[in-house]
Amino acid sequence: MTVFATNAFMGCADPYARAWPLRAKRLLWKQLHGWLKIAGMNVHEPILHPVAIAELKPTQITVGMHEVTQKRERWRKLSQEKGEDFLGRHMIPSVLGPKGRHYIVDNHHLARAMWDEGVKDVLVTVQADLSALSKVSFWRYLDNRALCHPYNDDGHRVTFEDIPSSIAKLVDDPYRSLAGNLRHVGGYAKDMTPFSEFLWADFLRGRIKRKAIEKDFAAALKKALDMARSDDAGYLPGWCGVAPIA
Repeated sequence: MTVFATNAFMGCADPYARAWPLRAKRLLWKQLHGWLKIAGMNVHEPILHPVAIAELKPTQITVGMHEVTQKRERWRKLSQEKGEDFLGRHMIPSVLGPKGRHYIVDNHHLARAMWDEGVKDVLVTVQADLSALSKVSFWRYLDNRALCHPYNDDGHRVTFEDIPSSIAKLVDDPYRSLAGNLRHVGGYAKDMTPFSEFLWADFLRGRIKRKAIEKDFAAALKKALDMARSDDAGYLPGWCGVAPIA
């Protein structure tokens, strides 16, 4: 396995590459250069290549479409004046899988929002080259490293074959939207635990009816906020409730 450092911006060459905004490239490089310099690495500026969203492969089945809609609305406000800077600050991490395809390991909501808004390409930063692995070994590796989430919109684990083949085929899970918004309103703290939002989504899944979320999202969010501060949620990553004094 090859982990990229100086070539972190590897992507697929395409006719849009030369048109990518220079300002966005400089912003990205400045950020990465700082990280590598701290690590004591000597680095040279890479050539950036955007990747077509249509070519990106998901590593999970669901997203929260309510959250996707929010990102789309934000993009519409920024796209005219600050769209280039926004995309420059939001690279999508991927690993190279079978046949050299990009499998994204984060920012599925952003990728779907940009796809729905008609954006053709995004900048992708390659975390590792796993293209030499067989399909079976590739998915087992991702699963072992908590880099994929083969769970459906009912919260049940399914097979790797059930993971959609494209960003356009991601499935809506309203509980994922509820969990994402719950964090934004202070229901729990951001945490490095892989798929922490999905853990919160599963917590809410057994406590709030799906129809209630779809009918009145704001009311469901208020109810979720009360639940998030209860002792029942104490095992979850980023819990912000008050622990009892021993």
